Amino acid sequence: MAEMISSQQSGIRKGRRHGAKHSTRVDMTPMVDLGFLLITFFMLTTTLTEPKALPLIMPADGEPVAVAVSKSMTLLVRCNRTVSWYEGLGDDPAAPPDIRHSTFSASDGIGNVIRARQRAVAAKYGDPEELIVLIKAEKGASYGNVVDALDEMKINRVARYSLADITPQEEKLLQP
Repeated sequence: MAEMISSQQSGIRKGRRHGAKHSTRVDMTPMVDLGFLLITFFMLTTTLTEPKALPLIMPADGEPVAVAVSKSMTLLVRCNRTVSWYEGLGDDPAAPPDIRHSTFSASDGIGNVIRARQRAVAAKYGDPEELIVLIKAEKGASYGNVVDALDEMKINRVARYSLADITPQEEKLLQP
């Protein structure tokens, strides 16, 4: 408990008599002890942040599935927080793809491109979920950039997407 400590001073000073002055002091030691007990209690009972893991569904083993060029789009995740993209698979050496560049910006980034491509696929096939996106990362691309690309898939509700290795032809196309 807090304790009041008072000291009395003599009330006589230069021949005049004054009222006795009392000094008060509150002992805060028990309050500090209680504070540390509460801090310790909350530190020990709280849960620390859970590690955030991105769920990744792996395809079953088997034969590769043919993908229609008109339903597909390829994202090339770059190392400088930009993303290059082209329509189709880009696997025809006779007709190299027309690579365009974008960013992960919310206002005019790759999300707008994905939504436009979904509308085009929906107009042709009747369902925007027919769009298939291949995500390929450049050698210097960070994990965060790939996660940003995966976030765009989730934000735009792309039902079918895949992580794939970048081909040497695509690396050559990305060179300035």
